[in-house]
Amino acid sequence: MNNIKEVFLSMTSSYSDDESLMHELWSEIELAYKNSNRYYHNLGHLDNLFSLLNGVKELIEDFDLMVFSIIYHDVIYDPSSDKNEEQSAEFAAERLRRIGLVDERIYKCKKQILATKGHLTSSDSDTNLFTDADLSILGSDWDSYSAYYQNIRSEYSIFSDGIYYPGRKKVLKHFLQMAKIYKTDYFHHRFEEQARINLVRELKSL
Repeated sequence: MNNIKEVFLSMTSSYSDDESLMHELWSEIELAYKNSNRYYHNLGHLDNLFSLLNGVKELIEDFDLMVFSIIYHDVIYDPSSDKNEEQSAEFAAERLRRIGLVDERIYKCKKQILATKGHLTSSDSDTNLFTDADLSILGSDWDSYSAYYQNIRSEYSIFSDGIYYPGRKKVLKHFLQMAKIYKTDYFHHRFEEQARINLVRELKSL
């Protein structure tokens, strides 16, 4: 399967014939996601999201836009900030204008990125598929889930345990209190049960 770099360069070539611009845009994406402080929110995360959503491509109305949302949704990632999603959305909008996307599609991409802040149900089915895929790690096998939450802890290493663990508990309880973690039938049937098992198990360990 193509990796996310190949997907990005191939897809953007259908919007612009400025090859140097495409490589410039990819270089800044790669620089962001290869930051040494990223243990989970890295290029591997993007590859996993693409693989998942490519597997349900027939359910997605605007697949190109979904790929742009995948690539840009964590491009700004500062564990000390609560504005990462907003800044990532604006970053994406500026780049998508440069390759010629119309405002309506740019707005939709921004909405998809902003939706990853709370992972609440959207009236847009593509957005629900996107945020469900973003949470797929919660429903993975326990070894993968354990590696995930340890990587998240590493990303938040600037915070002491006394600060981090209460915040982490709040996040876990937020998901457990949802009537449905996954909004779409596909992801709900695939991940919901295991996600709740994993979340409870981590919560008990804190």
